[in-house]
Amino acid sequence: MHLLNADLHSHSRVSDGTLPPEDLAARAHARGVELWALTDHDEIGGLARAREAALDLGLAWLAGTEISVSFAGETVHILGFGFDPDNAELATGLARVRGGRTGRARAMADSLARAGIPGAFEGALRYAGNPDLVSRTHFARFLVESGVCGSTHEVFRHYLKEGKPGFVPHRWAGLGEAVRWITQAGGVAVIAHPARYKFSPTVEYALFSEFVAHGGRGVEVVTGSHSAPEQIVYADTALEFGLFASRGSDFHSPEESRVDLGALPDLPGRLQPVWEALAARIHRR
Repeated sequence: MHLLNADLHSHSRVSDGTLPPEDLAARAHARGVELWALTDHDEIGGLARAREAALDLGLAWLAGTEISVSFAGETVHILGFGFDPDNAELATGLARVRGGRTGRARAMADSLARAGIPGAFEGALRYAGNPDLVSRTHFARFLVESGVCGSTHEVFRHYLKEGKPGFVPHRWAGLGEAVRWITQAGGVAVIAHPARYKFSPTVEYALFSEFVAHGGRGVEVVTGSHSAPEQIVYADTALEFGLFASRGSDFHSPEESRVDLGALPDLPGRLQPVWEALAARIHRR
């Protein structure tokens, strides 16, 4: 069954993507996306530009963000769609989450220096369109530029995952906080790329149970990092927990991303797409 070509997960230079919001909108439109959301990490500063560019192209648009959450000792990402970008509590919460990123980035650079890679903070900063949002992805790009690794995926495997020289844990928002910020701003909260977290079945069940209890309403079933079998697993999870299903490439860069904007397979037809819950919040020209 063909469904709307919605791509509700992408990142601009306002967080850790490489393209400005206007170029992302143009790329999404050129690749057949019919509904698009910019979901920068812990940031909504690019939304006004994204909305204007999308509507100028005749591309339907949803407000979006991706909030970093600490759960069971791991970082989980919660997508928010269709909220009011001017909501004060949401803006304050995101600012608090962003506030810890610079200290974490300096600690990562110190750790990499002890591993024989000096100058990483300044190197990562060159790739950050927003200096308040220096992330592991920016460090990865610097390490590729420096010849330490051949790709950003290789950098993450060897330097930026838990137990590796450049990994520094951080305490992000609480799960309930993130869901509340989104929902009280009029939006819908969605668990992003759940297969990436590698939780045990018990911990994963706890994640979904707590998410629903806090008012979460969706799960990303089809995304750039999910295999076809994983799509089936999380389609079943959506049905089990009564969640809407989302679809997004998690696009960051033409050179780095596994899947381009608009190139994902359809959601399984037995699921209820999250955009059906957001129809009144979709912006159109």
